[in-house]
Amino acid sequence: MEITPEQIDIWRQTRTELEGLEFKAAASQFGYDKLCEYCVGMANEGGGHLILGIADQPPRPVGGTTAISDPVGMTEKLFHKLGFRVDIEEVNHPDGRVVVCRIPRRPRGQPYEYEGKYLMRVGSSLVVMSPDQLRKIFDEGKPDWLEEFSVTNVEASQVVELLDTQTFFGLLDLEYPSTREGVIKKLLDERLITKCGDRFHICRMAALLLAKKIAAFPDVSRKSPRVIVFNGNSKTETKLDVVGTMGYAVGFANLVAFVMTHLPQNEVVQDALRREVKLLPPIIIRELVGNALIHQDFSQTGTSIMIEIYKNRVEISNPGEPIVEVNRFIDGYRSRNERLAALMRRFGVCEEVGSGIDKVVATVETFQLPAPLFRAAHQRTEMVIYGEQPFEKMDRDDRIRACYQHCVLKYVMHERMVNQTLRERFKLPRTEANLVSMIISSTADAGLIRPDLTTSRKYAKYVPYWA
Repeated sequence: MEITPEQIDIWRQTRTELEGLEFKAAASQFGYDKLCEYCVGMANEGGGHLILGIADQPPRPVGGTTAISDPVGMTEKLFHKLGFRVDIEEVNHPDGRVVVCRIPRRPRGQPYEYEGKYLMRVGSSLVVMSPDQLRKIFDEGKPDWLEEFSVTNVEASQVVELLDTQTFFGLLDLEYPSTREGVIKKLLDERLITKCGDRFHICRMAALLLAKKIAAFPDVSRKSPRVIVFNGNSKTETKLDVVGTMGYAVGFANLVAFVMTHLPQNEVVQDALRREVKLLPPIIIRELVGNALIHQDFSQTGTSIMIEIYKNRVEISNPGEPIVEVNRFIDGYRSRNERLAALMRRFGVCEEVGSGIDKVVATVETFQLPAPLFRAAHQRTEMVIYGEQPFEKMDRDDRIRACYQHCVLKYVMHERMVNQTLRERFKLPRTEANLVSMIISSTADAGLIRPDLTTSRKYAKYVPYWA
């Protein structure tokens, strides 16, 4: 289908560069190697359109381009080099010549590479895929680990003995059937079990979520969350080390309650009264534990969800490097295990798509806690939540991280960060406006935020770097 100037203008109006859109000014040229890399990177991310002759920042003016003077010849050259066809089209826009490269998505289970590099986009940049991301693509053609059978050839009575069907119906807010056949039918409808003659196979998804005793399913029991309580701020002295015994869904409330019970308590003075409060509010533990359970990489063996409780912080980690850039945890969402996530949402274990981290950061700000730390470790995703800490004891990194997260939170709420909102986040008086301006400046220098181009310098507002 021919691309029209009107279609170009529709694409220009998008707030951010979507996964399938990439704009480049490229007024006079766009290097061949660079073109090959973007074609490979975008194909690996689902394909889309690379558009030359348009600036990548809103309002994305059309400047025109003289790059790729021979689209037909370049199409042929790319095909011989990359092994897949990229259609290149010239569009005569009223404001200048625009070149659109239409890039297909890669085949299932087959990542593309250029000069030995398996590339993908992160924002508007290209990076080399991690081993974890590559393995995920290569495994696309294999059966889903969660959909394979954990226990086979059992009777209907054994299904009900092994799975907590009472809690299952309660989580779905459904009346428990009067017959066993009704229970079995619902499990079959949800694809949690499969019928084979007059017997049944229980899939790993059912075992992982609904097991009364996870040990009854040896192939999934290693995926049980582990809670470790330490006496101080380091790993030198372990107080408690406990592994979960139930399925994720049926045992989730107990898991959160167990963690809350073992959180340190701090003494605070409020309205002239002293009282003991937990290190963190329950919603933070609930959302981050749920997030870790849902987004783990089940293909990794010998590892599990870890919840480590220290005197001054809680660290929650799950197997698998993040598939969303850690700086985009607040606004972005991409599930590694979509059907598991959908079931957990229906069970009420987690919230709507992508809202969990938003709630964590919002709660952190409400309770005036230090900004959480999200990081990608070797084959793991780690989330660190700190207990209460006065502003003056926060170091430079803490303040920059809090400024960036506050800016993102305002942006996803369709608001903008200003000096006053950040002062309120830190609970600082107006006399500290200059100090807050310095934090904003440091965060901008770190490349995490930028001024909103639609506002004046005098009344500066800020947006995340990717906005």
